[in-house]
This record gives sequence, C-alpha cells and structure tokens, in this order.
Amino acid sequence: MGIASGLAFQATLKESLKSWSANRTEKQATEIQNFNLLLPFLGICAGICIFLASGLNIFSIGLWFAYAFSILVTILIGGLIWSQLRTLLRQLQTGGSKAIDLDVFDI
Repeated sequence: MGIASGLAFQATLKESLKSWSANRTEKQATEIQNFNLLLPFLGICAGICIFLASGLNIFSIGLWFAYAFSILVTILIGGLIWSQLRTLLRQLQTGGSKAIDLDVFDI
C-alpha cells in the first residue's frame, strides 16, 4: 500500500512541478500541495502506520496499543514531512533549483 501510494505521489508531484514551472506567474509553488497530492501522501502514511503496528504486534504488544502508538508516530512524522515539503517548495519558488541543490557545500 505504501509503495503503490509512493509511486502515485511521485508521479503527481512531478506532473504538478512540471505544470507549475511552465507558468510560474499564475500560481505559487505551495499551491501544488492540494488534494491531488495529499491523497497519495495519506496512502503512504496509512501503509506506514499498518506496517509499524504489525511490527509491534509481532513482539506481543497489544493490538490497541500498537495501533494507537503507530497512529501517533505516523501523524507526527507525516506532519513534519508535509511541512518540510512546503518549505522546499518555497525555496524552489524563491531561488530556483539551485536553492535546493544538496550537492553543493559552501564553507
């Protein structure tokens, strides 16, 4: 579930970035984070949550506790990743692709 949603997320993000870069003046880069991108992201989060809960359940941790813990961790990490994506899109909009170049280290 997580892998299939991840592939859909990748394709949707690439297509959204292509359409945004074609007409940058009409909309902001952060507008890419709409429902079309949120749905596959939620699928990734659901897959991760089920995976974590199943892993905890293997070690004789109760099912309710395993899912409660997994949901909490998934919501926290998913929220952090979603906000990081928003930050990266803002950097892309202001500085172009050179703003997020990870291979360059200016010391």
